[in-house]
Amino acid sequence: MTAGVRAPRSLVAAGVVVFLVAAGLVLLMVVRPSEASPSGAGAPAPAESSADVGFARDMSVHHQQAVEMSFVVRDRTADESVRRLAYDIINTQANQRGMMLGWLESWGRPKSSERPPMEWMGHSVTAKDGSLMPGMATDTEMAGLRAAKGVDAEVLFLRLMTVHHRAGADMARAAQAEAGTDLVRNLAAGMVWGQESEISLMTGMLKDRGARP
Repeated sequence: MTAGVRAPRSLVAAGVVVFLVAAGLVLLMVVRPSEASPSGAGAPAPAESSADVGFARDMSVHHQQAVEMSFVVRDRTADESVRRLAYDIINTQANQRGMMLGWLESWGRPKSSERPPMEWMGHSVTAKDGSLMPGMATDTEMAGLRAAKGVDAEVLFLRLMTVHHRAGADMARAAQAEAGTDLVRNLAAGMVWGQESEISLMTGMLKDRGARP
């Protein structure tokens, strides 16, 4: 398939996902402002060993790489559907990361830790491929994305981000079950919905390019 052939279905689907995710953020931050900011909760800060703190810290790192990958592909392709998806991930996950880092600061908890990643899930989950956490791209994969262009960059990005989102959704589901604060549980629920929606979108985009996830 040549770089000039694009199915309109992906363009429409991408626009729908961007709108729905943006609407979800508005609902989280406007309709329920007390849960978007811990300052109005009046509750004790979650413990250092809590799922709330561990999730906020680990997901901030996870999100940062997703934002980085999206910036990279934005500059490696002219395809509007991929660039639109990249912009949505940048905006959504950068905003969510800012919220989580703000919670950590409000709780008086450090933004980084020497504890093993994902220890708050009840056991340390380590990646077997050299990446920091499950779903995160390795240095080699990131270098490959930076070196790719056009359709090759699009396919690699979509594959890496699909894996990234699957692991992120798994982590968010754990936070839904284990967190002690409503604001963390509600944000995690929104992440599961948003990332699963984008996984479905990316599956279709890969199919449009004659590639498998």
